[in-house]
Amino acid sequence: MSGPELILASGSAARAAMLEGAGLNFEVRPASIDEGALREHLIAEGAPISDIAALLAEAKAKVIARETPDALVLGADQILVLGHEIFEKPSDIASARETLQRLRGNTHELISAISLVQGGDLLWQGSDAARLTIRDFSTAFLEDYLEQEGDAVLESVGAYKLEGRGAQLFSEIDGDYFTILGLPLLMLLDVFREAGIMPS
Repeated sequence: MSGPELILASGSAARAAMLEGAGLNFEVRPASIDEGALREHLIAEGAPISDIAALLAEAKAKVIARETPDALVLGADQILVLGHEIFEKPSDIASARETLQRLRGNTHELISAISLVQGGDLLWQGSDAARLTIRDFSTAFLEDYLEQEGDAVLESVGAYKLEGRGAQLFSEIDGDYFTILGLPLLMLLDVFREAGIMPS
């Protein structure tokens, strides 16, 4: 990859692994923002649910872009929506259990958004959504799953990782694999190719 330095404004190991696997050179520099407070503010202001992930991704990227104005900063965010309710990452095992009990037997939506910012300018923004149906699993399965996964369930908004044991939770998935992991990678690579940052 040539061109400006690329910074990933996210501490997500899954996002970093996807970028690294695609052959991109980048630095990881998580943005320090109060995501919960900003999300609540956007909801209170009437922001469409479909826009919230994109606005959060942009906010993260702009924080890091102010510190490194010459770099190309990639912000990313993912929200989980069940009906009209937005879920946050579980804070502990008890809240992870509650999340999975709420999602059990239902279809929810994951919206993943990315923003590219340089200096103070938003250069590009994109998002993608996937629909996932969690099977009506038993309480015994849930308790075993939580015990086996431990604190790993706190790393994702739905208390699962599709690339691991979390795959056992699902009965149906409709959407892009990368989007589900938190980064619409294919559209991002298209943008990099069109901009001449990657070979076409």
